[in-house]
Amino acid sequence: MEVEITYKIIVKEVYAPFIPGTYDKNSLNELSILLDKEEKYAIDNLLWSDTGYFPSVSFSVAHTEHDIALKYFVQEQHTQATFTNVNDPVYRDSCVEFFIAFAGDDNYYNLEFNAAGTALVGFGKDRNGREQVPDDKVSSIKAFSAINWADDPADLNVWELTLLIPFDVFVYHDIKTLKETTCRANFFKCGDDLPEPHFISWSNIDSVVPDFHLSDFFGTIKFI
Repeated sequence: MEVEITYKIIVKEVYAPFIPGTYDKNSLNELSILLDKEEKYAIDNLLWSDTGYFPSVSFSVAHTEHDIALKYFVQEQHTQATFTNVNDPVYRDSCVEFFIAFAGDDNYYNLEFNAAGTALVGFGKDRNGREQVPDDKVSSIKAFSAINWADDPADLNVWELTLLIPFDVFVYHDIKTLKETTCRANFFKCGDDLPEPHFISWSNIDSVVPDFHLSDFFGTIKFI
């Protein structure tokens, strides 16, 4: 007798509430405080590592009339922010990332930030042949970084990064509003050149090969 076994794939969800008001580089601290009050989601799938090094990372996310608002909360032993130019390889530093595919599109944007807020943004279907978003658009992302360096090297550095991402950054889409929309997304933490390299995801990636660019494993983000 043959028994058919089916497996249910659980798709993770994150909810991004609407925050009224208009924000810019001068009001990022106010936005940061508002994001502190929103639900925090853990980035807690440690991938492709058996060293035991596991930074603590979470995020909160919302949207405004013209932007995505995103805040990361990080605790880690090794923190590095050496890259300062737009579209530098910030994944080599202490890096947090946000990948998003808008409704009905197989292509997605990868938005990557080091602890100082330097940004890299690309677009494409997978990790190969990605189109770099123009520097002037990436430069429009506003970042507010706060790093509390540990006095003892054995202790953890604690840092937060608040980001205001204008819809104009998504140059291959004409985004006017995200209200009542659902997209596919994933959130990450990495640090390729750190003393303890690591790869951590919000939505788990079932792959033996290290690769954040596997959109089949994206979860869902609902803008409400």
